[in-house]
Amino acid sequence: MPRNEGTIDRALRIIAGLVLISLVFVGPQTAWGWVGLVPLLTGALGYCPLYSVLGINTCGMKS
Repeated sequence: MPRNEGTIDRALRIIAGLVLISLVFVGPQTAWGWVGLVPLLTGALGYCPLYSVLGINTCGMKS
């Protein structure tokens, strides 16, 4: 799996994932917070399957 996410994209995904997962434990405490696993995992791996399908690459150019 080649990386297709840039540093800022990855950081934002990890932050959003942690915020969503925290909703499971604090706040409305609904199961919808587990949706945060998706951005958390894609941010941690640096690979987004949807980006591959759409041909998007936010990773910087390699020289």
